[in-house]
Amino acid sequence: MPLTRDFRRTVQARATRDPAFRKALFQEAVQTLLQGEIDAGRAGMRDYINATIGFEKLSTALGKPEKSLMRMFGPTGNPTAENLFGVIGVLQAETGVHLEVRVVADAA
Repeated sequence: MPLTRDFRRTVQARATRDPAFRKALFQEAVQTLLQGEIDAGRAGMRDYINATIGFEKLSTALGKPEKSLMRMFGPTGNPTAENLFGVIGVLQAETGVHLEVRVVADAA
């Protein structure tokens, strides 16, 4: 279901004023991708991009067309690892939210 414009603005406003919320959005999107929930992870990344720097600024930073980036994170998108990590790198640099990978032992 597509998000309404009001909802997007609400999320964007919260991400702007609340660093913990911004961090949680990014963390959740990447964690979802790592867990193999690709569709939900792409949607989370799209929401994070829209709530923070937007696709226009991302396009400029990466030197890739805005529409191409939007398709990558759309419902049928399939970003390459190079594009995905490039996007994550730009998002970290532009938003000040940096990810850290840790190994966690299985609970079993």
